[in-house]
Amino acid sequence: MTYVNPDPDPDRTTGLEAGGGVPPGETPPAESSMPEAGPYELSHNPAKGWAKGPLTAILAVVAFIAAFFLVYAIILLI
Repeated sequence: MTYVNPDPDPDRTTGLEAGGGVPPGETPPAESSMPEAGPYELSHNPAKGWAKGPLTAILAVVAFIAAFFLVYAIILLI
């Protein structure tokens, strides 16, 4: 297997000035701005916060765990 240096020799690379700089016109233009990259997100997927079902389920589980530890603490005190 032969070793190939991934860094090109600046003396033999086209488009480089002395010292390794790149002259204007050798680089591609900058990217355009992103506002027109896709559809307006809020019109297709409006943010309405948590749905009522999952939020109710989470609160019920939290209340059940809190009640369990409260009853457990009361039993330990008796």
